[in-house]
Amino acid sequence: MSAPLVVTIPHRLGRQEAARRLKDGLGNARQNYSQFLTVEDEVWSGDTLRFRVRALGQSAGGVIDVLDDQLRLEVTLPWLLSKLTDRFVPAIQKSGTLMLEKK
Repeated sequence: MSAPLVVTIPHRLGRQEAARRLKDGLGNARQNYSQFLTVEDEVWSGDTLRFRVRALGQSAGGVIDVLDDQLRLEVTLPWLLSKLTDRFVPAIQKSGTLMLEKK
């Protein structure tokens, strides 16, 4: 395994609204990216989500902490997926920002 990938996404929504939008966004991602990504496990404990996903035949696990002013994603990627982090980080930040954008 490689070093964890850490991405933070700032927001101004407060913890409760950010968590609600994250839950909605994850449901949409499940539907929209099901051909690329399978969510194997998703467990919420307060404002923390622990998850395991499968992509490209590889399994990865991580944690998303919903904080008052940011989301913090930490995921440990297997070697193959870690080689694609340059592509993952901008996509994660863009998707996360759009999901949390003030409406």
